[in-house]
Amino acid sequence: MTRLRLAMLAAITVLAVGAATGYVVYAHGQRASAAAKQPKTPTIGLSAVSAGPRLVFRSTALGSGYGHVAVVPLTDPDGPRAITPASCDRVYASDSSALCLVADRGLVTTYQARMLDAGWQINRESPLPGLPSRARLSPDGSLDVTTTFVYGDSYTNPGQFSTRTLIGRSSGAQIADLEQFTLVIDGRKVTATDRNFWGVTFADDDTFYATAATGGHTWLVRGSIAQRRLTSIREDVECPSLSPDKTRIAFKKHGNLPPGQWRLAVYDLRTGVETLLAERRSVDDQVEWLDDSQVLYGMPRTGAASATEDVWTVPADGSGSPRVFVHDAWSPSVVR
Repeated sequence: MTRLRLAMLAAITVLAVGAATGYVVYAHGQRASAAAKQPKTPTIGLSAVSAGPRLVFRSTALGSGYGHVAVVPLTDPDGPRAITPASCDRVYASDSSALCLVADRGLVTTYQARMLDAGWQINRESPLPGLPSRARLSPDGSLDVTTTFVYGDSYTNPGQFSTRTLIGRSSGAQIADLEQFTLVIDGRKVTATDRNFWGVTFADDDTFYATAATGGHTWLVRGSIAQRRLTSIREDVECPSLSPDKTRIAFKKHGNLPPGQWRLAVYDLRTGVETLLAERRSVDDQVEWLDDSQVLYGMPRTGAASATEDVWTVPADGSGSPRVFVHDAWSPSVVR
């Protein structure tokens, strides 16, 4: 009887694995078929955009370049794009390198952080502890930071998820886990077990800003790698992004909105003045500064036949109206 049960279990396991494999193959075939029917996105050679100011992003245009890192000149951002050989779920680039976060979805999903060289080839690769969420490089590209979800899959309710934020050097050496830093909020040291950190933006090779969450609240904090310390600046700030002139922080704030809803704003570090931006839709992204007067952010496209995103822009002073900057794009970074 035991042998019969074992045989039946083995047969069921084989059938289950076979069915799962068949579904993955079928789904891949369906996506490939759908992509083949889409009009081709105009492309240009990488050499044409590698020298001047440019925007690097994840292309979400259906076709052979879907999911690949793309590059466009800032002079023609919604025009033809150069498609690189790198595929990323999240990407952030400097002049000489790029940080690429990847979810390798198969029967068992694994996650990696890849540092890409100037030729978009993998220079080094390291495993990530969870679902890729945020990626940034320091201004000179010598430091990188990743945020992943260890469990849970959104920022909707602080305290109901767990993140891991790691800072490393371009050489591959890890130098900081923000959970090991001293956290000081309103002059008081906080050691609560529900502390979470995400959304790092670098000022230089020591100073950075980030989001700290504990007790159902979020704070903008200033961090020092040398001092291994995080100090609160103000409450209700998520996914900060430092302006090129280093005087302002663009961020998303929850305020009194329903769970999972945010409003974009800019905080002046010198005066403490907050400015709500003209984008009134909820934005769940860590914005990027196009220049000192405009910000960029990704938005899912509503009403589309297939899931895709676009990169939008809006003035940083609260004026104007949001507009699409690049269609079929996600995870933008400006290389000046």
